[in-house]
Amino acid sequence: MTTLQVNGRNHTVDVDPGTPVLWALRDNLGLTGTKFGCGAALCGACTVHVDGQAIRSCITPVGSVEGRAITTIEAVTQGEDRVGRAVHEAWVRHDVAQCGYCQSGQIMSATAFLKSLPKGQKPSAADIDAAMAGNVCRCGTYERIRAAVADAARAIA
Repeated sequence: MTTLQVNGRNHTVDVDPGTPVLWALRDNLGLTGTKFGCGAALCGACTVHVDGQAIRSCITPVGSVEGRAITTIEAVTQGEDRVGRAVHEAWVRHDVAQCGYCQSGQIMSATAFLKSLPKGQKPSAADIDAAMAGNVCRCGTYERIRAAVADAARAIA
């Protein structure tokens, strides 16, 4: 049994400590907003936050995050996360999603990136591209992603 703190609540899951966080979230807790993409931490579809840092949940074992704060896309876009809400709203304004499969990971990475910036700092296009480089969009909406991240940065400034 492992206790995970997810979206501000403690959950006990009956999984092996080596089970990837992704599967505990999806299969045990029913939080299906986090997606399986590659299973090798190369595409970013499975991105969640652990103690505020973007991590790839497909390769992170639950045993390594016990007692740490895990945040999923559900809390970032539907909760009281001001930055996450700004990113989500910018995604909609810029019509970023096409197929939408990678979007939860993209939004999680963008949110962590914007939270890491000093207050009031506006990221350059190069900063945004570097921060988002680990997230693959098979539809190729990278220009819209960049525009949405810049827009969200302006909204939270």
